[in-house]
Amino acid sequence: MNNLTLRPIGKVCNNENGTYIKLDKNYIPALQALESFSHINVLWWFSDYDDAPSRAELQTEQPYKGAPSVVGIFATRSPIRPNPIALTTVEVIHIDLEEGLIQVAFIDANDNTPVLDIKPYTPSFDRVEAPSVPAWCSQWPKSTEESGYFDWSEVFNF
Repeated sequence: MNNLTLRPIGKVCNNENGTYIKLDKNYIPALQALESFSHINVLWWFSDYDDAPSRAELQTEQPYKGAPSVVGIFATRSPIRPNPIALTTVEVIHIDLEEGLIQVAFIDANDNTPVLDIKPYTPSFDRVEAPSVPAWCSQWPKSTEESGYFDWSEVFNF
């Protein structure tokens, strides 16, 4: 197997001014024409969980209320996984092409989290008309917009 080399393109910034993705200066030209998209897919690194024990865990005890007693990591959105890669679809509020800043409505990443890549959200590739989910998560919000107002503390067992 080939070794992989990942180079972050920027980082997440959560502060009193809002939530931003700040690109490294070298990647600012890659923002050209992104401003017309309402949403982007952000691939980021769960850097707080990049350790041997987190990468070795393949199953977890019932992370969600109503879920099976044991759930495989691939059936969760847990940061604990073999490769701590995360994907979040976010709404774009504003893009500053000169400073390399993308203001977003929300991202479930901590301040200074490394960002690996950005792709435009396009319904032709990213939207699923009628997805199915297990009964234990069927009452979860049906969109990212609804998720922002949902009381997730009622779902998690941690």
